[in-house]
Amino acid sequence: MEIFADTSDITEITKWLRRGVLDGVTTNPSIMLRDGVRDIEKTVREIADALDGRPLSVEVTTNELDDMLAEARAFATWAPNIVAKIPIITEDGVPCLEVIHALSREGIRINATAILSFNQVMMAAKAGATYLSIFAGRVADEGHDPARLIRLAAQWVERWSYGKILVGSIRGNLDVQRAAAAGAHAITVPPTILETVLDHKNSRATVREFNASAKLAPN
Repeated sequence: MEIFADTSDITEITKWLRRGVLDGVTTNPSIMLRDGVRDIEKTVREIADALDGRPLSVEVTTNELDDMLAEARAFATWAPNIVAKIPIITEDGVPCLEVIHALSREGIRINATAILSFNQVMMAAKAGATYLSIFAGRVADEGHDPARLIRLAAQWVERWSYGKILVGSIRGNLDVQRAAAAGAHAITVPPTILETVLDHKNSRATVREFNASAKLAPN
């Protein structure tokens, strides 16, 4: 399973690369705005270089299919490890499958995003998406079980040799655990949650006890 950082903060990205667990990065306009990004191309190029070939998903910022194609093609010229994030449908409900299909046929890897149902997974996979991003937190908001969806989707893509199930909209430690246990191929996690996934008060207490005992041992 791959772990991605859901961020555009280069400091956090390089920190988690040093820790040896980061397999890629995902971004979107909201994340970049929150992280204070003003020059998207400069930031994307910097992150792509730091990732050294690992995938970097960059999301289109338009609701028009022709403009999505143009943006995604531009992204792909910035670095060879760019993955274009394309929504499964527009805000008006227009399918983006033709965009996913056209770009994938050009050799541009696609992260089909904003997926909340099995049928959307199936359609995006058939169109040629490399990553199929299930928004687990938003699935749960609708009263559905994201773990069941992730499990069914992962089994289906493996059976038919389609893309990878990438789970996003992670809001806490339990979301990470459930996605991993359900068979997600990748999980994208905000750095603040990555820190809490790693931490445990009893681990700290155990290390504290060991260190205290070591100080009492005779030289």
